[in-house]
Order: sequence, then structure tokens, then C-alpha cells
Amino acid sequence: MHDLLYENQSRLGEEDLRSYAKELELDVSTFDRELADHVHAERVREDFMSGVRSGVNGTPTFYVNGARHDGSYEIETLLAVLERAAAG
Repeated sequence: MHDLLYENQSRLGEEDLRSYAKELELDVSTFDRELADHVHAERVREDFMSGVRSGVNGTPTFYVNGARHDGSYEIETLLAVLERAAAG
């Protein structure tokens, strides 16, 4: 589900979520009930607030050795950052 949500960030309406549940062969009646009852809302809120406290303001956000990477997400740039971090 995580991958589907991430890949479809612009399509997160209730019917979209239900279709992802079907695609993943989840128990759709349980999914519908838990969605309607907001069973997981507190956990989502906790995760969101954890990200806010960590300085995350969008996805993806990369941290290298505890420091947020604010540069390009191009592969060459990320590899260079990781190589510098590994070199110490």
C-alpha cells in the first residue's frame, strides 16, 4: 500500500484508496470499516508530526549522517553526497 500511495500522490480520494485495497487483495470490508472509523488516524498524525519535527516538508526527503539533504535528487548528486559522507 505504501508504494501505491507514494506513486499516486495526486489520487488519494476515498475511492482511490478503496481501489488500491482491491488491487492488493486486502479484505475490503475491513478496509472500508477501518477507514470510516478512522482507526489509523492517530498513527498517521504521529508519523506526520514526527516528520514536521524532523524538518520534513515533503517527500522524498533524504538525510545523510543525520543532516537533511536539500540539494538535487539527481542520481549523480546523491551519489556524490553519499561518497563524501562515506569518506568522512
